[in-house]
Amino acid sequence: MKLLSLTAVALGKKIRAGEVTAQEAVQASLEAIQQKEEQIHSFVTIDQEGALFRAREVQKKIEAGMLTGPLAGVPVAIKDNLCTKGMLTTCSSKMLNNFIPTYTAEAVLNLEKAGAVIIGKTNMDEFAMGSTTETSAFGVTKNPWNTDYVPGGSSGGSCAAVAAEEVPYALGSDTGGSIRQPSAFCGVTGIKPTYGTVSRFGLIAYGSSLDQIGPVAKDVTDCAAILEAITSYDKKDSTSIQRKDADFTSALVDDVKGMKIGIPRDYLKEGLDSEVKEAVLAAAKVLEEKGAVVEEFDLSLVEYAIPAYYVIAAAEASSNLERFDGVKYGYRAKDYEGLHDMYKKSRSQGFGAEVKRRIMLGSFVLSSGYYDAYYLKALRTKALIKQAFDRAFANYDVILGPAAPTTAPRLGESLSDPLKMYLGDVYTVSVNLAGLPGISLPCGLDKNGLPIGLQMIGDCFQEKKMIRAAYAYEQTRTYQQSPLAEQ
Repeated sequence: MKLLSLTAVALGKKIRAGEVTAQEAVQASLEAIQQKEEQIHSFVTIDQEGALFRAREVQKKIEAGMLTGPLAGVPVAIKDNLCTKGMLTTCSSKMLNNFIPTYTAEAVLNLEKAGAVIIGKTNMDEFAMGSTTETSAFGVTKNPWNTDYVPGGSSGGSCAAVAAEEVPYALGSDTGGSIRQPSAFCGVTGIKPTYGTVSRFGLIAYGSSLDQIGPVAKDVTDCAAILEAITSYDKKDSTSIQRKDADFTSALVDDVKGMKIGIPRDYLKEGLDSEVKEAVLAAAKVLEEKGAVVEEFDLSLVEYAIPAYYVIAAAEASSNLERFDGVKYGYRAKDYEGLHDMYKKSRSQGFGAEVKRRIMLGSFVLSSGYYDAYYLKALRTKALIKQAFDRAFANYDVILGPAAPTTAPRLGESLSDPLKMYLGDVYTVSVNLAGLPGISLPCGLDKNGLPIGLQMIGDCFQEKKMIRAAYAYEQTRTYQQSPLAEQ
C-alpha cells in the first residue's frame, strides 16, 4: 500500500512503530505533489527544503520518545490564509504576493508541537471569498475526481490536496462553509468546530465573527485527532474559549442507539439535487437501522440565512481588508501621485473582482442611512437563526442534511453568476451564523462519478455527539479514492 493511501493516524502509527521514518513520509508527499500538481494545482507554495529539515528534527524527537502523539512526523498542508513564520502567506491574492509573516498562527504552532511537518501552503479563493477556488490570483484548483470540475471553496486547495493524496491531511478555514463544502465536492471529511474552539490568532481575517479553523482529512478519526491537536485556549484571541472537553477522539464510538437525529424539512425542498437528496436520506436510514431515532422537523428562517450571512460577512470583510493599503506590507502600485492615489491604485490593482464586490457590498451596508436597514437587521436575523437552532437542539442531538445542494459544478460555471454561487452556501452558512460545529463526510457518488457530501450539525460545544454519529455512519462505508489518488 502506498504511504499516502494511509490515513494520517495510520501513517503516524507506522512512524512511531519505526516501520517508516518521518523523512520517508515527507519524501512520498513531495513526490506525489511533483507528479500531480500540474493537473490539479492545489498548492501556492511548496517548502521542500524546510519540510525535509523539519522531518529530520521530528524523527530524532520521535526516536528519543519526546514526540508520542498520533500526528508526529505526518506531513500536512496549510491553507494560505494561516500565517507561517518565514514562509510566504498570500491569501491567494496579488495584494499579499510578497508577504512573509514574522509569526505563526496558533493553530499551526499547535500542530508543530504535535510533531507535524508542514509541506506547503494550499491555494484558495482570494481572501477566502468564493466557493470554487477560482478567484485565486494564482490560477484555479481542479477537482481530483474530474479536473473539468471545481473542488469547491474557499479551502479548495486543502481538500483537493487530501483527495489527490498529495498529503494525508490539511488545515482549512470556514467562514460560511469553506471547509465543509469543498470536503463534500472532493469526497473527503472536514470539520468546522464551535466558534472559539480553535484560536484565530494568525488567521488572516475575512469575517471575524464567523471564521473558524478546522481539519480536512480522509476520515472522521483523523479529523477528531487533528481537532484535538489544534484546540487550545489562546489569550491572543479575545474570542478563544477554554474548553475542558477537547478529547474528541473519545467520541469515536460505533454506537448511535437512542441518539435523536433531526432532518430539517426546509433542507429537502426545491433547489436540492435529487441524487444528493437520495444519498442524504439513505444515510439517515443507515443511522436509523443502527438504532438512532430519525425525524423530520421544521427549522424555519432557512431562507434568511444567505442574505443575513452575506450582509454580515461583507461588512466585516470591508472593515478587515481596510488595512491592505500598500503602506506597511503587501502590494503597492508602481506609478501614483500622492498618498490617496497610491491607496486607490494599490487596492484597485491588488484585489480581484470578487473581493472588490464584497468590499463594496460591505461598505454600502455599513454606510450612513443603510446601517440600520441592512446591517442591524442582519444581526437581528442572526440572533433569530441561533434561537431556531437552540429550539431544534432541545429535541435533537444532531441535525442531518446535505452539505451542498448539488455536486461540484464545472469550472467557469459559477463565476458567471455570483448570486447562484452565493446560493450554493444555503446549508452551510447558518452553522457559522450560530457559531455551531459541523462536519461534512462522503455519502455516495452522483451519475457523473462526483462525490456527494453529508453534513451533520451539533449544538455549541457538542462536537462529540456529531463525531460519534459521523463515525458510526462511516463504519458502514469504505473510503473511496479519487481517480487522481490512484495514479
